Amino acid sequence: MAYTDREDLNYLGMLYLVGAYQTPFLNAIGGINSGKTTNSFLFPVAQPWTLTAASQPAITEAASATSVTLDTKTRGNDTNTVQIFQRGYGVSYAKQSTFGEIGAIANHYGSNPGNPVKDELAFQKMAALKQIAIDMDYTFLQGSYQAAADATTAGKTRGLANAISTNTVAAGGVKLTKDMINALLKEMADNGAQWGDMMLVCNSFNKQVITSLYEYAPEDRNIGGTNIQQIETDFCKMGVMYDTHMPTSAIYIVDMSVCSPMFCPINGQIMIVESLAKTAAFESGQIYMQVGLDYGPEEFHGSITGTAIA
Repeated sequence: MAYTDREDLNYLGMLYLVGAYQTPFLNAIGGINSGKTTNSFLFPVAQPWTLTAASQPAITEAASATSVTLDTKTRGNDTNTVQIFQRGYGVSYAKQSTFGEIGAIANHYGSNPGNPVKDELAFQKMAALKQIAIDMDYTFLQGSYQAAADATTAGKTRGLANAISTNTVAAGGVKLTKDMINALLKEMADNGAQWGDMMLVCNSFNKQVITSLYEYAPEDRNIGGTNIQQIETDFCKMGVMYDTHMPTSAIYIVDMSVCSPMFCPINGQIMIVESLAKTAAFESGQIYMQVGLDYGPEEFHGSITGTAIA
């Protein structure tokens, strides 16, 4: 249906959003209203460069006085793209005026009807914004990359699932273990991870596995159970974040200090919320954003993929 009309029924009772629609990763890196800005769809996430492997020089005094070996360090350029997030909404005049109708029966309640939604247009606008938020959270974790080569190609930002390539451990379909986590942490350390603000991000099943791996519950006559929120490792302390939009068979270890939304503002605004032109007896609007994920150097993150999911 293009817009909300009287066929979309009103009901009595408290209003609840049902489902796992939280956005913890998005919230942790700045949310829907804060982050960095760019004036281009393509933007840099890192300019990586490396040193040669450490070694002991063997330079004689004579050699040092006559010549020197020149060395150049080259830089790379890792990029990502912003993409369009857009949601429209519309409500007929008839629907806006009949919030006293409950179910299929026109029950007139005067100025204080039992329907908790008094402003259908505001409700639909709020729902559109929440939908964009969960779409962003999912995309920043699992999004696949596609540059917008022209106006008919959708730009798609690269999420962590497709950004992390240097530090990764394959689980091979078995349940997550401490050995896998230790192997990943060692690989990250050997490849120069900076351990800024580390977070282990996982789905519901792997969250329970992690608690079982690290739990220690002192004896108590009245309290039972554990909920691991932070893990002490040889290289860092890392928090544990459950996000329903994580892949079911993976965990990420993320340096949150280098992650941020990257907005491409429109006339100085990172989010456009506006009414659309009226053509008939309904009001409509849209929410429009251009945003991608700046994940910094992918070498600062790590992943374990292919874990058991049950």
